[in-house]
Amino acid sequence: MGDTPHAAERPLANGRTRIDFQTEPSRYRHWKLNIDGDVATLLLDVDEKGALFEGYELKLNSYDLGVDIELADAIERLRFEHPQVRVVVLRSGKPRVFCAGANIRMLAGASHAHKVNFCKFTNETRNGIEDLSENSGLQTICAINGTAAGGGYELALAADYIMLVDDGSSAVSLPELPLLAVLPGTGGLTRVSDKRKVRRDHADFFCTTEEGVKGSVRSTGGWWTKSCRALNLKTVSSRGPVNLPRGLAAATAANRATG
Repeated sequence: MGDTPHAAERPLANGRTRIDFQTEPSRYRHWKLNIDGDVATLLLDVDEKGALFEGYELKLNSYDLGVDIELADAIERLRFEHPQVRVVVLRSGKPRVFCAGANIRMLAGASHAHKVNFCKFTNETRNGIEDLSENSGLQTICAINGTAAGGGYELALAADYIMLVDDGSSAVSLPELPLLAVLPGTGGLTRVSDKRKVRRDHADFFCTTEEGVKGSVRSTGGWWTKSCRALNLKTVSSRGPVNLPRGLAAATAANRATG
């Protein structure tokens, strides 16, 4: 049998001939990094027209490699350029959606090699967020004001605390299995069960549903840290460690005392 031919890679957008991993905050198209004393805010506001490759748009705060290159850069800058930061808030700049995950049209047109390396890169970025907490003393809050689906929820799971607004529609989900017949590719099930301590049978059922779990449903399984009204979520997102869960407030205070 002959070798299976590899799918041709999509051409890069805007006439680019190579993927550039070097960037800095003034060049970001998808993230906004704001530093206010010891609180940093990373605002995800994806430019729909800012795809890395041709042939798709980045709707609903979905991401491709270009979005994650910026996130990885921001994480390293927080570590080395802003050592005074003790709390990082991840939030969306779009109404009623946090992040729809990896862009499906991007994945559909990507070669197998790009898909594999894309998943590796995004998972390493999420590992970097967790490393901020474990080795650099930065507590991370993910404030979800809408839907966090697939890779969007996996991004949230990398944070120390997940604040989900209770507005009747905001929800977290891992819908890859019912929608695409694939398992979550960036550590979702592992973080749900091992990090968030969700029972494995509950996690298995969770990933078979498209709708996930809403903030209006009382969480007893660890899908998020705390659900809250929109006003409280806005306060957390814009002002940092205010009205936070007791564990986070204590951790933040300890970090300040020893920082």
